[in-house]
Amino acid sequence: MQFVFDLDGTICFEGKPVTEPILYSMEHLTEKGHEVIFASARPIRDMLLVLHKRFHGYKMVGGNGSLICMNGNVKQNAEFDDRTLKQIKVLIEEYHATYLIDGDWDYSYTGPVDHPILNHLDTQKLAVNRPLERLEHIVKIAVLTSFNMESLKKKLENLDVIIHTHHQEGMLDISPCGIHKWSALQKLGVQKGKYIAFGNDVNDITMFENAQHSVMIGQHPILSHYADESIEKDSIVEEKIIEKLAELDKRFAY
Repeated sequence: MQFVFDLDGTICFEGKPVTEPILYSMEHLTEKGHEVIFASARPIRDMLLVLHKRFHGYKMVGGNGSLICMNGNVKQNAEFDDRTLKQIKVLIEEYHATYLIDGDWDYSYTGPVDHPILNHLDTQKLAVNRPLERLEHIVKIAVLTSFNMESLKKKLENLDVIIHTHHQEGMLDISPCGIHKWSALQKLGVQKGKYIAFGNDVNDITMFENAQHSVMIGQHPILSHYADESIEKDSIVEEKIIEKLAELDKRFAY
């Protein structure tokens, strides 16, 4: 059985790395014959920051499906076409939006110096913060601030893109149309109904829809419709996740 894990808010919290007890439980899964895969909104570059280096060779989906990684090799799954990207840039300028825009490795950041996203943005300086006009192969756009985010969102919805709204952070995640975690998982050889998914937000919906079993961490009013079960996010959430992994290992043993 394959186990697919979102990162932030699912198995790591407040931008901190995945803890050793959870990592140990994942290693135990692999020892039992299961495969562990990570699927995050983070680009691969920033996924590596919260995973111990002994996991860097595992299969990964980054940028909500726009990037995949196998054996440490990062590949694009998709990028914005020139026409759509030009339209987005016009709207960004029109609405005085600040952003974090990711290429396949480097990025462009114009947001506030105290924005929470900086807590897990390239903290080990693996990439370069480039001016937007010098950034190539753009795969994901996060709009951080704007004088009218709702109006901007409505105009973006008219474009050929996928938009995820992060209400807690008040930001918009924009991906190329047709790109999501499930589309990328298929590129990694994952089959419908043949895996278990752990997630916590709307960008995990496609992953949950196609899983044999899905586990939501915390509560989300939309994702809950697609989850088979949930784990309360409290002071012992990590212990509950570890117990759930042991239970699912036995339930779906080879």
